[in-house]
Amino acid sequence: MPTKVAFALFAEAIVFALLLFVAAGTADWPACWVFLALFFGPAAALTAVTARRDPALLAERMKPPVQKGQPVWDRVFLVILAVLFLTWLVSMGVDARYRWSYMADWLRGIGAVTMLASWWICARVFDENTFLAPVVKIQAETNQTVISTGPYAIVRHPFYVGAILLLASSALLLGSWIGVAGAGVIAIGIAIRIPGEEHELRRKLAGYEDYAARVRYRLVPFVW
Repeated sequence: MPTKVAFALFAEAIVFALLLFVAAGTADWPACWVFLALFFGPAAALTAVTARRDPALLAERMKPPVQKGQPVWDRVFLVILAVLFLTWLVSMGVDARYRWSYMADWLRGIGAVTMLASWWICARVFDENTFLAPVVKIQAETNQTVISTGPYAIVRHPFYVGAILLLASSALLLGSWIGVAGAGVIAIGIAIRIPGEEHELRRKLAGYEDYAARVRYRLVPFVW
């Protein structure tokens, strides 16, 4: 893994930990330590594998959230999403401080297992789609093509599926119903982004219209 990428991942882990523990008023929060391990352990492993197998994809994922060729609406969306995400983390720490939520241990266990399943989904997406950019744009310089294999044969946006599951399962592990609700809000935001993203893909990516006709569902098979 490149040193720059490793440092960025370490810095992100520190920010997560500070936001959660400071909001909770204590570092004596075992569930949070488990969350950090289950979030950043797989993240580091996936990053290391991607650095070896597909360095171009990793370089694309490391680019800033504002890029050339990105629609203005997507720039605004990503700023709002970042604020929502940070607020989500802090809210779960505050929830833990004041013990507003009660969650059974078996639900926390489901959260831990689902976190790992979410990372597996994300890893499968990384394996299939070398064009997985964090912003809405067409990568003309790399001759981007439609990806229709693996999880993309089931739904059109499998990475979003993994991300939404990761947020919801993280909140379960941390025992926060406020976090579960926050994950739902972020999921709605992602769902709002999808039509705009698909509009760009239909206009600018050859073959996407046919792909969308074959794979009918965006996130949930037989639902939407």
